[in-house]
Amino acid sequence: MEHAVISIKGLKKSFSDKEVLKGIDLEVRRGEIFALLGSNGAGKTTTVNILSTLLKADGGEATICGYNVQHQPEDVRQSISLTGQFAALDGMLTGRENLMVIAKLRGISNPAQVADDLLARFSLTDAANRRADKYSGGMKRRLDIAMSLIGTPAVIFLDEPTTGLDPEARIEVWDTVKELAGGGTAILLTTQYLEEAEQLADRLAILHGGRIISTGTLSELKGMFPPAKVEYIEKQPTLEEIFLAIIGKKEEM
Repeated sequence: MEHAVISIKGLKKSFSDKEVLKGIDLEVRRGEIFALLGSNGAGKTTTVNILSTLLKADGGEATICGYNVQHQPEDVRQSISLTGQFAALDGMLTGRENLMVIAKLRGISNPAQVADDLLARFSLTDAANRRADKYSGGMKRRLDIAMSLIGTPAVIFLDEPTTGLDPEARIEVWDTVKELAGGGTAILLTTQYLEEAEQLADRLAILHGGRIISTGTLSELKGMFPPAKVEYIEKQPTLEEIFLAIIGKKEEM
């Protein structure tokens, strides 16, 4: 089996007296879209922040591309890219200028060429010379993801990538994410939109109460629940029903 690009074992994190992560285990492989599902406050962003070296774990270990997050943070940062819930664009600059700034910061030798290629890839060529603050929500998020690809990272973290986007913009972002994974990038996606995970994820994990309480493909998770018979037609459970049933089960225990 192929080595995991992201590997987490027994990861723990507390803030003052609240234990947010109580020892989680995860593996994500190359070219895989892995969705980390959970309600608000479940610890999704905390997990991403530890993996992207922004936060130190209290226990357990995590590696990205074989580099230890705690002991080799510089190597980890070279291997990853992070797109947060809020677009990290400079609204005063044009789309092209935003890309050029990042390319220069990352020491790319041909920033103009890289910027033009990414603008074309994300269907932003026509808007290349418009100020980013004039972009629609979907365009801003596409530009944000384009910026995160500069330097071809092996791993991309998408933390709630479509929060606040309209349905059309959300579909644009989904298409982009599928394309990235097709190119071999490992993607860890956090979301509370279950439809998003259903659309995108090769595998998913449900984070609840500081623990991962279920991991698998969508069909494996569906297999945990017998399909309901509705007038002789099998009704497949939706991911939403599965999610609520799994976290509900855990709360009853």
